[in-house]
Amino acid sequence: MSIPRKTVLIVLAFFAIYVIWGSTYLLNKIAVSELPPFFLASFRFTLAGLIIFAISKLMKLPLAITRRQLINSIITGFLFLVYGNGVFVWALRYVDSGFGALEASTQPLFVLLLLKLIDGKKMQSNSVIGVILGVVGMYILVSQNELVTQEGTLLGMFMILTCVLSWSYGSIFVSKADLPANYFVSTAYQMIASGVMLAITSLTLDETWVAPNNWSTPVMWSMLLLAIFGSVVAFTAFNYLLKVVSPEKVSTSAYVNPVIAIFLGWLVLDEAISAQTIIAAAILLTGVYFITTKRKIKLRPFGR
Repeated sequence: MSIPRKTVLIVLAFFAIYVIWGSTYLLNKIAVSELPPFFLASFRFTLAGLIIFAISKLMKLPLAITRRQLINSIITGFLFLVYGNGVFVWALRYVDSGFGALEASTQPLFVLLLLKLIDGKKMQSNSVIGVILGVVGMYILVSQNELVTQEGTLLGMFMILTCVLSWSYGSIFVSKADLPANYFVSTAYQMIASGVMLAITSLTLDETWVAPNNWSTPVMWSMLLLAIFGSVVAFTAFNYLLKVVSPEKVSTSAYVNPVIAIFLGWLVLDEAISAQTIIAAAILLTGVYFITTKRKIKLRPFGR
């Protein structure tokens, strides 16, 4: 018997949000080793936004946007891509890609706490367990002596947590904001807006812009993969899955991405994996599991 087309699409879409998004931590780490972080992020999202606009035009999707939708797109772009991703890429200069991915896996924990603070949403018992495990796991993760003694590591870890907070608030903001009805068009506006803001940030910080013809081959490939697969393909897969399977199943990427990122960081960049990191990862991801099972909020996975 032949496999139904819908089943094949679902499998490919899960591959995208699991493996492609999990690999973006490694790709960002490679690219930021040569390119200034905010320039890198600006180039990536501007390129991805232009690609999505071109595809939307070919699909004859309406590109019209109201003033309120434009403002909300700019706010969303800032929360997700300027701060949530741009500062995250900057922090990868001081933190291993796998370690950063583990910190990013706490996003559901942050969303839960923000919902409690903003909407007074009551925590379910499984969520309380998840929060406790998340706090314990994060403490074990960041208390490693070999990390604390490295210059800039503490700052990098702290900034990544603020990025997760920004991304988490963005998830809540998007659920209530007036944005273009078509998610593809909405994403294009967010990426172009963030690309402009990141470019302004890069110029303000006096970063050196490097022309693509001066990039090394690994950086060139990393940028293309980040823009095309990390930003266009995987995000489209994410939105497709939200329509055909439950949000809880889609949000499982929150505890699969770090596993992929840690493995690739070890395999490609020879990033060390300590026993304490493994223990922290197990506790953290178990906590995320407790939080994401039976939750109804549609989480947009972090760090893509």
